[in-house]
Amino acid sequence: MQYQSVLTKMETEFTSPIQYYLVFETDFINMNQLLNKTLKISFVKYQCLNCGLDKPIYRQGFCKSCFFDIPQAADWIMRPELSTAHLDKEDRDLEYEKKVQLQPHVVYLANSSNVKVGVTRKTQVPTRWIDQGAHEAIEIVEVPNRYLAGITEVALKDHVADKTNWRKMLKNDPEASGEDEDLVEWRERLKDYIPEEAKTYYIANNTETNMDFPVLKYPKKPSSLNLLKAKEYQGVLVGIKGQYLIFDDQTVFNIRANEGLVVSISIN
Repeated sequence: MQYQSVLTKMETEFTSPIQYYLVFETDFINMNQLLNKTLKISFVKYQCLNCGLDKPIYRQGFCKSCFFDIPQAADWIMRPELSTAHLDKEDRDLEYEKKVQLQPHVVYLANSSNVKVGVTRKTQVPTRWIDQGAHEAIEIVEVPNRYLAGITEVALKDHVADKTNWRKMLKNDPEASGEDEDLVEWRERLKDYIPEEAKTYYIANNTETNMDFPVLKYPKKPSSLNLLKAKEYQGVLVGIKGQYLIFDDQTVFNIRANEGLVVSISIN
């Protein structure tokens, strides 16, 4: 069986274990059904997720000219504290910015390689946690806009990490990462550091959400596949975690980091 399409991040379904789908322009694959099967992945060309042209991908699936032009790649995407739509102030496209920024956002704690703080739109819970490979997560505050979430995250970053160590997350070794943490206790500990503007939005009575990933075998020394360099790769799929495919030879392939690449995938 063979498929060819541009890569976009895998869609997920929050079940136990999580179901993963690679969605193409005219088709999709349930990736869980490919566990223990041999996949061959080949690079075909580029396809910018905005303009659709065969131009080298710069970041986030976009070519360089689109990345520096479109609102979907503006600085406030990665740094929510830079959001200005609540002030009626445009960055690249005020209509788009209002639509995305002026909706409920949550600041959360997630445990993947370590406990980290993050921000996401409320509609993206628990998708965001799954994408990060977190096995447990909890909301701290739910605020009405992206700016408030951003300044809360910035304040909490002084007291807790804000990055995921992908190697530790993929190893799933209790000594390296996978130890369960009491996120309710962490939330209580961080409560006093929430900015005044967001204190009234603190969530005091929720519980952890747990994620179960479809992994048959975790890699001891994960090695990231650079498809642009290798051009093609073949291996037996033994797991999926975050946005990574895990293969039996400890190669891992980050789908999200390769958005905008057109690939051919054959399944044996």
